[in-house]
Amino acid sequence: MEALISKWHRELELFSAIRPLLILEGNVLDQYRYPVAGSIGEDELVPLPRYLHGYFTDQGYDQVVFYSNLVGFMNPYQPDMLARFAACCGQKTENGAIPAEFKGNGASTAPNLVRRMMLQQDRATVIIMELASHYITTPERMDQQDVNAFNLLSQAALSASIVRTPWGRRQNLLILLVHKLNDLPAWFYLNNPVCRTITLEAPDREERRRLISGPAFPTFFDSAVYRTDMPWYEAHPQDLEKLRERFVALTEGMTFTELDALRRLSRQMGSPMRELNSVVDLYKYGISENPWENLSMESLRHARQDLEKRVKGQDSALERTLDVVRRAVTGMNGLSSSSTSKPKGVLFFAGPTGTGKTETAKALAEKLFGDESACIRFDMSEYGQSHSDQKLMGAPPGYVGYESGGQLTNAVKKNPFSILLFDEIEKAHPTILDKFLQILEDGRLTDGQGNTVYFSECIIIFTSNLGMYVKDALGQRHPNVTMDMSYDEVEKRIRDAIGDYFKLELGRPEILNRIGENIVVFDYIRQASGEAILKAQISKIISRLWEQKKIQLEIPEDSYAQLRETALSDLSNGGRGIGNQVEALLINPLSRWLFEHEILSDAHVVLENFITAEKPARVECRLEEKAGDAW
Repeated sequence: MEALISKWHRELELFSAIRPLLILEGNVLDQYRYPVAGSIGEDELVPLPRYLHGYFTDQGYDQVVFYSNLVGFMNPYQPDMLARFAACCGQKTENGAIPAEFKGNGASTAPNLVRRMMLQQDRATVIIMELASHYITTPERMDQQDVNAFNLLSQAALSASIVRTPWGRRQNLLILLVHKLNDLPAWFYLNNPVCRTITLEAPDREERRRLISGPAFPTFFDSAVYRTDMPWYEAHPQDLEKLRERFVALTEGMTFTELDALRRLSRQMGSPMRELNSVVDLYKYGISENPWENLSMESLRHARQDLEKRVKGQDSALERTLDVVRRAVTGMNGLSSSSTSKPKGVLFFAGPTGTGKTETAKALAEKLFGDESACIRFDMSEYGQSHSDQKLMGAPPGYVGYESGGQLTNAVKKNPFSILLFDEIEKAHPTILDKFLQILEDGRLTDGQGNTVYFSECIIIFTSNLGMYVKDALGQRHPNVTMDMSYDEVEKRIRDAIGDYFKLELGRPEILNRIGENIVVFDYIRQASGEAILKAQISKIISRLWEQKKIQLEIPEDSYAQLRETALSDLSNGGRGIGNQVEALLINPLSRWLFEHEILSDAHVVLENFITAEKPARVECRLEEKAGDAW
């Protein structure tokens, strides 16, 4: 049984015997399974205050009381303990509590009563101060009464007495329950010889496995479902083991309270045993279908061709990108990692501007989730300030914007199955990069409101122009790659420069380690690729003119040659530069010509000549009449 007792429980056993002031921080609102026989049923799931009451009662303490700054001192589990406590400190109970303010100058304030009870030697006493994070606004905004109150608590701990009991010597204890240690003034706990902080974390892998493998396992299912399905799993123990292992992996980071809610949801839905892990998705994301499981393998086999229709001349980059997608679809992503809840995939797109990095992300979203809007884009140049992490992840309680949450966390809660595109990641403030470390490693993040947001069904894509330029010894920027280099050389130079940036300039090699080998370098738009991009853009213009306006645009070969010569004369700005040229040389002058000739629909226009010597550019067109219903 000892190996099944949580780490924080073992620390409580150890330090409650030698430290009179204990601070329990972290997962203090969760419920816990009481691991030993005593006043609480063994393996019973109870709130932390009930757990502590049972534990210290079993340890022989005469009185265990709880304090809330809203109610005062109380004991809802054993009222006679409160009566003894009231008599011991010379107070009266009112409606099952001893009223006491946390701040004030009277002798009956909570810190004064705590100090009095910690000094007495008649009854072994434990005082548990609940929600201690809420006693003051912030440690930085304490008034003199706040300081006095915590000074009294500190004195109470420093002068705590040891009481002889039939169970042996017991020291009086003061326990504070807080969400975060820094909710308390630092001078209260730092370098305090009688203080010990104990962190309560979410149940670890062994505890979750114990839950799904022990006596609680049948309670995850309707009794009729369990009787029907279990014989098959008993005959196929390897499949039962896979089911449990997958459950343990998917529930990483969940609290006991969440696991119990998941258990009740599964039972309520009457789900068959084989669908247990689908219930986990339903609990996490609020939907019963996982788009990853509904992907057509036949469609994915043609993903390369479909992406090439939108992204030209990036054969190597597309293949590297699809390798990550294939790992995600086959469940191979993260197999070598200790974490089982990482994002489905992580990609770092680098290379020259206008080469298709953003377009690839959008095309991938459409291919995987059927909708380009499933690619959620964040321009990281907007998050360059030190406080920008609050805009992205959500402001903490008490700060402006707390109620609205964070832009990233809200987006993922709304659409957990998506591609998250972080454009120009190098422009983000380093505090945001710290958040990305947690997302990439654990696949989850707690927002400012305390809600856990899961990224384990997302593909995360960073884009960057890092490596295009490097600085010399004088800090001057110089081109690192040029169009006359081969793709292999461009890729090597950019990858090396990215490594130097994270390791040397930023000093954050751990971020690079999380990305791993998923740096995908896009090549320059070469001549052949430029022609393919130009043809695709012209085809799109012709198609949309016909679909939307019933205007048939015809561009003879000699006119197209004029456009091609000018549009492809400078490929340094990539596909985006070609698009800008098409807009300047074709779309703008054509729209001007149509407007001047009052042609809004139903026409056949032949573009005969591009005139680029003058500014703005002009075109010469010929309007052909319809012959009946035909052109």
